[in-house]
Amino acid sequence: MRLAEKYASRPAEELPMLFQRILQNGIRDWFRRAKVRNAWITPAAALLPHREDDDTDPVEALQAQADPSGQGINPADRLQRIQTLEIIEEGLATLPARQREAFLLRYWEELDVAETAAAMGCSEGSVKTHCSRATHALSRWLDSKGITL
Repeated sequence: MRLAEKYASRPAEELPMLFQRILQNGIRDWFRRAKVRNAWITPAAALLPHREDDDTDPVEALQAQADPSGQGINPADRLQRIQTLEIIEEGLATLPARQREAFLLRYWEELDVAETAAAMGCSEGSVKTHCSRATHALSRWLDSKGITL
């Protein structure tokens, strides 16, 4: 769709290269967003023992710890996740309104910088600043609560 929307006027011989670049950028963006989203949405994954030479995905490790009956994770782990998510929500509530808005739009709603700037009515630089400050403040707040992601 992006190719047709933005490059319809280009010569046909340029389209394969443009398509390849759009596809690569889309894949890269998806993985970047997934990395950020998984860092904040599945914080219990950070509580698992992790070795530096271990390449396993924390989310897969959590799924592997699910009970064998297939009913999901055990109640103790479920409680831990719920409590951790509540602490993260408390931390989000401590952020200034603009930082919280930028953080949630960028990382939870997965909007890009331009879309977030348009939604907030500010410049892209302001969005980046608000997101950076929110991320650092939230990280410090979670560290003070004993949660490291």
